[in-house]
Amino acid sequence: MFDFLESGQYDVLGAFWVTVQLTFYSAVGSLIWGTILAAMRVSPVPLMRAFGTVYVNVVRNTPLTVIILAASLGLFQTLGITLSTSGDFEEIGFRLAVLGLIAYHATFVCEALRSGINTVPVGQAEAARALGLGFFQVLSLIVLPQAFRSVVAPLANVLIALTKNTTVAAAIGVAEAALLMKEMIETESHAIFLISAMFAFGFVVLTLPTGMLLGWVSKRVAVKR
Repeated sequence: MFDFLESGQYDVLGAFWVTVQLTFYSAVGSLIWGTILAAMRVSPVPLMRAFGTVYVNVVRNTPLTVIILAASLGLFQTLGITLSTSGDFEEIGFRLAVLGLIAYHATFVCEALRSGINTVPVGQAEAARALGLGFFQVLSLIVLPQAFRSVVAPLANVLIALTKNTTVAAAIGVAEAALLMKEMIETESHAIFLISAMFAFGFVVLTLPTGMLLGWVSKRVAVKR
């Protein structure tokens, strides 16, 4: 049934490795940028709150495909921003895809964290301010550690969605799993079902253990109220 794989023409493992890399770098970037956005959303500075609110509402409601294409067509082809010094088109496409994925998924990280911040009793922040701590000290030392512990499960859902959304990177030619699947279906039209099932199984292997692991972590670190 899988004779088309024996020729070595299709590097399935390599394509999934690119998907894993996209997921990892985008997840780290989304967590950092999303945390910054969440801090802006709860900041006492009106300008920062306004920027965070507008960014989250606009980007979250923009299709991911549009954001990825904007990163490629707008930054690279129009403005000449490559994010790379090598000039390699595959590397440029990969980095632009990571940038687009970060810009989009950071909004969901932000909202998850903001919901976690709202679960922290107000009295704790007030007590910290009474001791002379500033806003960022209260946020980083008291509020965010508890917020992260309470939103492990929602962040796991964002990570799983990010893993599946890496397929959008195929729109700008990033050689990840979805692009290879498209090429294989076009070439091996007699095995469409097998190819689809194989790639579906691959994504299940990537996402299911992640969800189970982070679900276990969520129960272990949950804040007892």
